[in-house]
Amino acid sequence: MSRDTIRPDVQALLDLLATTPLAQLGELSVQETRAISKQMRTAPVDDGLVSICDISFTHSGEEIGLRCYNADNKDAPAPLILFFHGGGFVMGDLDSHHELCRTIAYEMDIPLVAVDYRLAPEHPWPAAPDDAEAAARWIVANASDELGVSLSGLVLAGDSAGANLAAVTARALIDNPADVALIGQFLIYPCVSLGQERPSMRENAEGYFLTRKALDWFTLNYNAPIDDPRFDLFAFDQTGMPPTLLVTAGLDPLRDEGRAYATCLIEAGVPTVYQEAVGNIHGCFSMVAAIPSTKRDVERALAALSVLIS
Repeated sequence: MSRDTIRPDVQALLDLLATTPLAQLGELSVQETRAISKQMRTAPVDDGLVSICDISFTHSGEEIGLRCYNADNKDAPAPLILFFHGGGFVMGDLDSHHELCRTIAYEMDIPLVAVDYRLAPEHPWPAAPDDAEAAARWIVANASDELGVSLSGLVLAGDSAGANLAAVTARALIDNPADVALIGQFLIYPCVSLGQERPSMRENAEGYFLTRKALDWFTLNYNAPIDDPRFDLFAFDQTGMPPTLLVTAGLDPLRDEGRAYATCLIEAGVPTVYQEAVGNIHGCFSMVAAIPSTKRDVERALAALSVLIS
């Protein structure tokens, strides 16, 4: 067991999850896993505080959905957050992370666009990073006409697999710049690299929602080359990466690779803020309703992000 002290509300959720089919994550089929995940979502909140609209664009003959938050509230130039959801590259959609995106847009008071990139195994790697980069370039080219937003800068964000896509996209936009400056990245418990087993992968292998078995299952379905720079974040040069806020969870198997990546960015001279949600689990930023203490972690992260990109 991990030496990190578990929070009472986290333990209560884990006790509940142990009685549900999600306890078998990594053992069920892709279709079963997606269906169970959707069944367990909380109903989305629409209190009118954030304007929301769905649009799409075409890439590689596929329609890629986008959900826009706060896009019609900005007359002056403003930065925009482009968000990629987690789910192991296999699960997740615009609804799975709706509450998190809505919270970020409201608390930051800037536009946010979430990307419904194609999922594996139906669309194995590199479909996801292809879609992520295409979405970033489409937003830069079309934000004014399609969203009415005059972009002053772009922030790439995501959780878990989505954080991986955010960083991979950041590198692509640095190597081949778009017309708008990349001013930051917000990486929430990122999937960084599976090329080396670190202590948290053993300490938190079971009992904390995301298991080692589930990670192996996601990796198998995604089918990316383990050391390719469009999957392994350690495989590319970190020089010139944008200012970064990186958040890990103390009881996450991916915790130590997140810590290592933050160190890698700092050593490359990238302005980097590192935070850890001590006693919390992977996926917690999308579980605030079930883990109320996570609200403090989200608030602390968004306060740091505001300073980082100001």
